[in-house]
Formats: sequence, structure tokens, C-alpha cells
Amino acid sequence: MTQVGEGHETAADEAGPVLTFGAPTVGEILAERYQLEEHVNNDSAGRQVWRGIDVVLRRPVAVVLRHPGGSSATEMLQAAVAASRVIHPNLVGVYDAIDEEERAYVVREWVDGESLRDMIGAEGPLDPARAIAIAHAVADALTSVHATGMVHGNVHPGSTLIADDGRVVLADARADSADTVETDIRAVGGVLYFALTGHWPHAEVGRSALPDANRDSTGNPAAPRQVRAGIPAYLDDLTMDLLDRRVAAPAADALTAELGRLDAAAEDEEFEDVGPLRFVQNPSAAGDQIRSTPKILFGVGALVLIAIIGLVFGIRAISNSTQPNTQATAPVDAAAGQGQPGGDTQTPAPEPTKVALDSDMVRIVDPPRGDRLDSDQAPKTVDGDLETGWETSKYNTSNFGKLKDGMGVLIKLNSPSSLSEIRVATSAPGVTMDVRVGSSDPGDSSNGDKQLLKDFKRLDEGDLGKSTGTNWAFSGFDPNQKYQYVLLFITGLPKADDGDRYKITVNEIELYGY
Repeated sequence: MTQVGEGHETAADEAGPVLTFGAPTVGEILAERYQLEEHVNNDSAGRQVWRGIDVVLRRPVAVVLRHPGGSSATEMLQAAVAASRVIHPNLVGVYDAIDEEERAYVVREWVDGESLRDMIGAEGPLDPARAIAIAHAVADALTSVHATGMVHGNVHPGSTLIADDGRVVLADARADSADTVETDIRAVGGVLYFALTGHWPHAEVGRSALPDANRDSTGNPAAPRQVRAGIPAYLDDLTMDLLDRRVAAPAADALTAELGRLDAAAEDEEFEDVGPLRFVQNPSAAGDQIRSTPKILFGVGALVLIAIIGLVFGIRAISNSTQPNTQATAPVDAAAGQGQPGGDTQTPAPEPTKVALDSDMVRIVDPPRGDRLDSDQAPKTVDGDLETGWETSKYNTSNFGKLKDGMGVLIKLNSPSSLSEIRVATSAPGVTMDVRVGSSDPGDSSNGDKQLLKDFKRLDEGDLGKSTGTNWAFSGFDPNQKYQYVLLFITGLPKADDGDRYKITVNEIELYGY
């Protein structure tokens, strides 16, 4: 059955509109353009949702009406006008917003499909991979909304629509003064929780058609893994962190990148290898008790290690200051301190230097199902010019349209070398990538790339890279090992600047070593 989604009630909706005088009828044409075909349902705020036809463009539309119009409909209309300015494949398109005083209505894209609420009501909770994909699409839509300074204010299983073609679409923005960017992000956690458990963890104004979450004595919802089996621990942690107000909510683009990484891992069923949270957690107060004990232990351990190192160097500095300096300072021999007479002066650690890379040392890696049409762009990633780069083709989804595992740039050094860091500049945030290393290049061919992906291993899982928007730094190289073949591999693409599908440009790659 074709359905249209609905969201939660805002405080202004609690009383609900009254649909009596001037109620719409089948066949009626609104604004001399939108013909009402079928009354589909009423949303949670009492607004009527109709399937209609735009008689000018001859396309189906959804018409959301409320009675009366005027000042009582201001919030709805303002939200619709604001939403119409954001174009994104995971946002319902808003075509018109009209106030006739007696009634007001919003005309938007008609979606053949059903809401997430109705899907789970009929089929039960979703498998983790599907839940992640839906949350990823919603977060991606919010990234575009928040980039304009807007708040959606209605992220909800009823306003998350699943089209018959598989597209996930967020509908019916209607933020009020109580809504913030943070409430949008917390609501993504709620959508993820609902998709995994079939229960809604957030309190709502007025009535709710959603089953409430199982809660403990303090009112906190039970973790998804306590509700049903088969949910990976990392996904359970991520969901609960998004709901926990003691844990700082990430920005929408950071959440999109993290869910994109999980989405890619779900494709390969590698949940156990996804590693720690990739967005930075900033608790609002130092005394807040964060639910995730391992994070606390890791932080305390790091502080203890820093304190010990500081104490050692402090004692050494005091000791050295008491020794008279009887000769002029001279360069320290590399053998000093290694059993040589008078060798108690230690050689300082060498500073990493930039490794010279040229066009002959890089190539594009495109797995067997790739088209290999952009191989000539590899030199642009090491030409020292941030205005040039390797630009991928556009794909329908962030995981390369499910056509391949990813794409990357292989760096082939002239000889094995000690490396410290690889830095990458990209055209947009939200890309998911990692660094892999191997012992040889099987060849610049489809079969060669297939073998390369089998042979190459990721860097230390504990240091998968740090991102500051469009700049990445990977520093997980083993100082006791030499490397000659390094692969920068992209597994998740961000939305293109024009909102049309997914792509990325790698503008520059820099390698540092000793």
C-alpha cells in the first residue's frame, strides 16, 4: 500500500487543528493547480495528508492541509519554505506552501513507499546492516540541512520514508523554538534505536503511536543488545551514546562519516573490526560520568603515561643541569649512548621529513568491477597543487553504488623506507578511507588490483587516521618496519557538492618518513 509518513507532535501541535468548515474533497483543485485524488491519512498533529496531482506538470504530489490557516499555520509554512531551499536525494522535495487563512497547505514530493514506523510495525525490527543504512541516509540529509543554518525538528520513524525503490527520504520539517541541531542528532539515535528494537526511546508531546522503550528504574532506555540478540557491541555503544545527553552530540557531518564507515563495514560483515568512535566526544562538564567505561580507562591510562614520561625527563633534566659543561657542544655521534665510552648523551629522535613523490610512483587502484577510466589522474595527487587532484566518478550510493569495494591510490617507493605519517587533502568532508601496506605491486590491471586487495593489510587498527574536515593524517606506521608499497584506499564517498549522487576528489597526498 502506498503511504506517506508523519512525524511527532511539536508543542504548537498538541491541541491539533480542527478540520470541519471548508474541509477538502476528492477532485477539488487547490490554487488552480493541485487536484486532490485520495485522502491517505491524518498525521499525528491532525493534519490531513492527501495524494494529489499537479495538473500543470502532471506529476503526483503529497498535499498536507491544516485548518485553520493564518497565524496558527505560520510554523508549518515557514518550515516548508526553509526546507524547499535544501536539495538532497534523502530529503523530500517541497514544491509549494500556501496560506488561504481558512486553511493552509504544503505541497511536496509524493513518495511511493511506507514510513519506517509502518515498515517495522508490519515486519518487526530490522537487521543491523539495514538499520545502519537508514540512519546513514537520515544523517546525510541532516548534514545538508544544518549546513544552511536550519534545524529539521521532525526526525522520527513516521517522517522517515522508505521508497519502493529503496531510497530513504526524510520528510516534513517543522522545527519549533525548542528544536536544536542537537535534538536532530539525538533523534537520529532514536531512529537507529527504533530500527533495531521496534521501540521509541524519546519522550513526545501528546500521544504517540510508537511503542515506548523498555526502561530501567531511572527512566533510561534499555540498550538494544538487552532488547534483542545479534546487535554488534559497537553499534550498541554508538546508539546509546547518541541518546545519552552526558555524551556530547557529534556534528551531522561527523555522524554521517561514522555511519558511512559502519555502512561499509556492514557490507563486508566486518563489525568486529570497525574500531573506536571516529567523531570526537566532548562531555559538557568534567565531572559528568560517561556511560562508556573503556573510554574513561583509556583516557586515564594516557594521562598516567604522559605523567610518567614527564617525570623521567624532568629528573634527567635536573641531573644534567648539575654536570659542568667542560667542552664546546659538538654534533653527537649516532653511536653515542650505545655502549661507546662517554656515550650517556642520547641522540634526539630524528624529525620526519617529507618523502619526494613523483608521477611514476603513484597509480590508481580500481577493483575488478571498476571501469579504470581515471588512471591518468594519479599524478595530480602528488603534484603539489591543491587545485588539482584525482576526481572519482559519481555513484548512486556512498559505497560506490555497491559496484566495488572501493578505490585508491597506490604509492610505490623506490626502496623500503621507515615511514611516520601520510597526509591527505580531499575536496569534501565525510569520506571514509584507510591506509594499507604490502610487499609488492601485482600489476596495473584488474586482476592485479584484485590480488593487491587480498595481499595488502591495514595499518594498526588502533590508529586508523584523524580528520579535520577535508584533511586526514594517518600515523599508524611501525617505527621498526620499513615500507615500500602504501595504499590509500577509499571505501565511502561523501555527497557531491551539487547534491547529485556521491564522489570525492583527492587533491594531494604527502608521505613523511625518517
